[in-house]
Amino acid sequence: MNGNIRVGQLFGIPFFINPSWFLILLLGTYSFGGGFSNVPGITGVGATLLGLLTTLLLFASVLAHELGHSLVAMSQGIEVKSITLFIFGGLAMLEKDAETPWQSLAIAIAGPLVSVALFILFTLLGGAGLPLPLPVLLVLAPLATINLALALFNLIPGMPLDGGNILRAIIWKITGNPNKGLLYASRVGQAFGFLAVGLGILAVLGISQVGSLWTAFIGLFLLQNAGMSAQSAQVQDKLDHYTAKDAIIPHSPVAPAMMNLREFVNNYIIGQPQWQQFVITDNNGKLWGTLATDALKTIPTSLWAETHLKQLVITDNLPATVLASTSLLKVVKQLEEKPQPALVVVDEEGVVLGLLEKASILQLLTATKTADDAIEPVSFVQQ
Repeated sequence: MNGNIRVGQLFGIPFFINPSWFLILLLGTYSFGGGFSNVPGITGVGATLLGLLTTLLLFASVLAHELGHSLVAMSQGIEVKSITLFIFGGLAMLEKDAETPWQSLAIAIAGPLVSVALFILFTLLGGAGLPLPLPVLLVLAPLATINLALALFNLIPGMPLDGGNILRAIIWKITGNPNKGLLYASRVGQAFGFLAVGLGILAVLGISQVGSLWTAFIGLFLLQNAGMSAQSAQVQDKLDHYTAKDAIIPHSPVAPAMMNLREFVNNYIIGQPQWQQFVITDNNGKLWGTLATDALKTIPTSLWAETHLKQLVITDNLPATVLASTSLLKVVKQLEEKPQPALVVVDEEGVVLGLLEKASILQLLTATKTADDAIEPVSFVQQ
């Protein structure tokens, strides 16, 4: 999984650590340890151990933040594929998007609410006057501050942060278009990314007291991910304006069952695009079965004129169908959730109109000058 290391699971959600996480573990241990070394009674080794403990608890807080998103998503029937900790925090990978803006808003805001709750908890524990050991009291203060900062930073209204997803949900609710919400939130995220990079560069050059090299890195992270989100929003919006019928493969490998093999070869094989498999329809034009062209080799050519096509048709394990009026965005999501070589496009009466595959969707987008790398140009059916 891109070099990530699995470290366990909770609530059925696998946890991974990206190798970049170890860099932050070292930097955090060094930074926090340096602060603790100035406390009377704390030795160098003790300060380092406290620094390590604080950094680990920091990432435990990030994990709790991501679990907040995940548990709300799971309550909506959305599977959580994984949670990964990396250099810039954490990422919960969801199986699919929420179905409504309110559900999307609930998922997005759950993480910051968990961080705020942890801030309140650690603040109360630290100020309650409880007879806690000094090391515990020392750790509580930075943890409270960090969780508050984590919540506030994530509420910045730009993708890919939680605030960006909140903004997306609000615009989705207002416009009724989730892609518009994603595009606007992505543009805001790019704006904050440029701002962070600018502040970071000015700080490194000594021109500004605000920001640091780390600010510039965060800005680059925002720019990259917000840019990807904007690109995705544009492609999804374009897909939503087309239907499955628009992306049917030209000269789709569809043939009626009521013909002999000689007629089939003359009309559908010779001088035509070469296909590994055909969809076979009944007398009413509805999906009946499939035929692998290699099956023709099992019948001597001298018998083709007297052998009916239906004798070679396989009627089980039929390919999935999709209504011609279904938006291409839904079709792409269906292909992502349940990968398959192709879908059979049918009308309201179930009559087969043709086949559709990822490559034919790409071809449609290319023809309208809107194609990009979001859809892989791979043909699954044609030889």
